Order: sequence, then structure tokens, then C-alpha cells
Amino acid sequence: MARTIRTSTSTSTSTSARPTRRLQRGAFALLAGAGIVLTPAVAQASPAAAAAPAAEASASSPAAQAAVNTAMAQLGKPYGTGGAGPHSFDCSGLTTFSYGAAGVALPRTTGGQAQTGAPVARAHLVPGDLVFFYRGGHVGIYVGNNQVVHSPTSGDVVKVTNMNYMPYSSARRVG
Repeated sequence: MARTIRTSTSTSTSTSARPTRRLQRGAFALLAGAGIVLTPAVAQASPAAAAAPAAEASASSPAAQAAVNTAMAQLGKPYGTGGAGPHSFDCSGLTTFSYGAAGVALPRTTGGQAQTGAPVARAHLVPGDLVFFYRGGHVGIYVGNNQVVHSPTSGDVVKVTNMNYMPYSSARRVG
């Protein structure tokens, strides 16, 4: 049984699908190794759609927005064990400092912050929500688009990270 395979540049005939599958896998591995990603044309967004991303929810309060703004202004500052600013931060020190600048007092520790405010589902996060990772052992401030600003660990700096890179635990809305 002959099988015809059509591509945009050529037509070939094969008596078995097996060699074709091997060729497709090999070609895919070669392209993937070169950093080339193939996607179906129907999956590609139009330039207009790419230029207009979905609207992100606004912060839950002016204090939450002020905390986001303050935390973002700390980007690049070093992690420091027990650091609560303004020159270095640990994770809960960054959140305490940021909300403090907005007039909201938070407990100094991650554990205390995990009990503050109201719980919020991950699907309902808005900028300013406290987000906890690693079974509640790490905290950051949600800034939108599945991103948190946080002070990660010794030798690192305050930065924005995609939440998918850390094991999510819970979230709280404060302020």
C-alpha cells in the first residue's frame, strides 16, 4: 500500500509510515536542538492580538498598589538574611518594607504573614497579594501576569519571577 506525503515543496511516496515517522522525529530533534520551534499556523496569533494582551486586574487597594510600586523600586538590591531594607532584604523583609511604606503593618516573619489578611485562590490573584511558596516558607508580592517580586535567597537580588518556577503554597490579600 503506497502512501503519498505532501509538503509545501515536494511530494514523495512511501510504502510504510514507519520510515517517515523516524524521519519526522529526527527532523524534529534537529530543529529542536537548533532552537527552532515549529507551531501550526492556526496556533499563531495575529500581530494585532499580540499587541493587545489580556487586561490584568488592578490592585485590590491603593495600599496594595503602593506596596507593589515600592517592591518594584527595590529590584536589584541584594538578599540579606534578616534584611528588612532599605539596602538589603530577605523575602518577608521585602514584603514588610513594601507594605510598611504603604502604611500597612505586617508581621515580620513569613509564617506570621501567612496568617494575615484573607485567603485568596490562585485563580483570583491581583497585584499586591502576598503569595507563599515552598509550603509557606517563602513569600513574594504578586505583580500580575503570573509574576511575583521577591527576594529569593543568599547570593541573589530582589527580582521578578514567574510563579511557575516555585512550588505554590497559598496567597493572602492584605491592605
